[in-house]
Amino acid sequence: MRILVVAATAREIAPLNSLFQVRKNIDVLVTGVGMVPTAARCARAFGQTGYDLAMNFGMCGSFDPALPPGTVVHIVSDEIAELGAEDGDAFVSINEIVSTADRLVQNTNPPANDALAKLPAVTGITVNTVHGNAASIAAVVARCRPQVESMEGAAFMFACRLSGVPYAQVRAVSNAIERRNRGQWKVPEAIDALAAAARTILETV
Repeated sequence: MRILVVAATAREIAPLNSLFQVRKNIDVLVTGVGMVPTAARCARAFGQTGYDLAMNFGMCGSFDPALPPGTVVHIVSDEIAELGAEDGDAFVSINEIVSTADRLVQNTNPPANDALAKLPAVTGITVNTVHGNAASIAAVVARCRPQVESMEGAAFMFACRLSGVPYAQVRAVSNAIERRNRGQWKVPEAIDALAAAARTILETV
């Protein structure tokens, strides 16, 4: 089985380097932050190599108090939250403009993996600007009802779906979504939790 592990930054998967050195059937793709580089680099990788499985490992912020920092989740539904238009103070979804537009991707058939199945299955949004304003947080929660957000997830999932590659998006919560407060972020703890979950998943595929 040929596996592609995708991450936005090398830091997010650094604890897994020893596993990657041993497992010669795993390729690592560090895309850079954001939807555009993630979509482009994933599409190129899928076009160059026939992968049997793609795994996106990274961090996310949480809207859901039940998902505190350090929680590892499996994102099974992801939406490009900002895809639409402004109409004064109102937001118009892209589907109200173009009925056939595709802003939501759902992983209805994730890989069969016991470790993956034990993770909370959650809904996410993918954004260009992470939320840190009370008004915008309230608006996006009302509109999309997300549990977590990232800057790459939906792009990864779209690329996998287009290429026909089985996939899963797994993230560790590093912070609650609120006004930017880095003092409350738990990045090292999130990276450690992500590494433990990712290692367990990869060791059983």
